[in-house]
Amino acid sequence: MQLQDYQISRLPNREIGGWLLVLCAMLLIWQPISAGLVASSALDRLAARGFPVALILVLRILVTGLGVGAGLALLGQRSGAVALTKFALVASAATDLFVYLTPYFPNHRAPGETPLFVLASLTYHGSWLAYLFWSKRVKATFR
Repeated sequence: MQLQDYQISRLPNREIGGWLLVLCAMLLIWQPISAGLVASSALDRLAARGFPVALILVLRILVTGLGVGAGLALLGQRSGAVALTKFALVASAATDLFVYLTPYFPNHRAPGETPLFVLASLTYHGSWLAYLFWSKRVKATFR
C-alpha cells in the first residue's frame, strides 16, 4: 500500500464569477449598507412610532444577516448555499413588501409611489431568484 492511495482528491475548483459574483456583492455589501442607512433614519422616529418600528428594525437586521450568511455560503461554495440564498431572497422580498404595504414603518414616499417601490422590489428579488433557478453557472458550480 502506498500513501497516495489514501489521499483525498479534491473536486476541480470552480470559480465564483459573473452574475453570481454580483449577487454575492449585493448580499455582502449592498444589503448591509442599505439596512444600516434605513435603520439610522428610522431610529429618529422610534420614540414617536414605538414598538412596531423596533420590531421591523429587528426583522430587517435578521433578514440582512441571513443574506450575509447566504453570500458567504455562495462564496465558500458550501452545499445548500443556493437554497439558503433563495430563502434569504424570499425573506428579503417579504420584508420589503411588509414595509411598503403597511403603515408601521416610517417612509418618505410621495402618494402613488408605493406601487413603484413594490414593483422594483419584486423585480429585483424575482430576477435573482430566476437566475438561481435557471443559471447554467449556478448549476455547474453547485452540483
